[in-house]
Amino acid sequence: MKTVIIKYNAGNIRSVDFALKRLNMESEITDDHEKIRRADKVIFPGVGEAKSTMDHLRSQGLDRLILQLKQPVLGICLGMQLMCDESEERNASCLGIVPVRVRRFGGPVKVPHMGWSRITGLRSPLLEGVPEGSYVYFVHSYYVPDNQYSIATSSHGVSFSAAVQREHFYAVQFHPEKSGRTGERILKNFLSL
Repeated sequence: MKTVIIKYNAGNIRSVDFALKRLNMESEITDDHEKIRRADKVIFPGVGEAKSTMDHLRSQGLDRLILQLKQPVLGICLGMQLMCDESEERNASCLGIVPVRVRRFGGPVKVPHMGWSRITGLRSPLLEGVPEGSYVYFVHSYYVPDNQYSIATSSHGVSFSAAVQREHFYAVQFHPEKSGRTGERILKNFLSL
């Protein structure tokens, strides 16, 4: 089975690769369109800023490629936010897979939301075997509001989507590669979809 991690101008891509290696899964970090198209599974991770990242994806044609993929795709953190219609982060226009606007945390809560938080309302093969209320590791200032594609929620001042699924596109706001056994289970579930 061939898994690729999309290479673009986002941080934290190597940590996902290392997490897969710990699971004895081979992966390749690439921006080669043919390799991405032929992969069995595609991971779209990222830490960074929405608008400049979307500008980079468009300049490489990766935005159109991602939308054409037919195999399971997993967005992580910024990857999840970029799957939405748009983001309040510099009013970025995103991929439009999940029809919601990404919002910035506000009010009395600390920003960024950083650390371990519970996920609830789990429903998807991606989260099979993960106990309700499990803790996962988040680092983010922007969030995807609860919506019809939410498959898990968490809260930080407001309830938000911890994970979404639309058809073969899956995404998590937290970092499975930093979320211990729970994160490992989620990555294994994705690779066995």
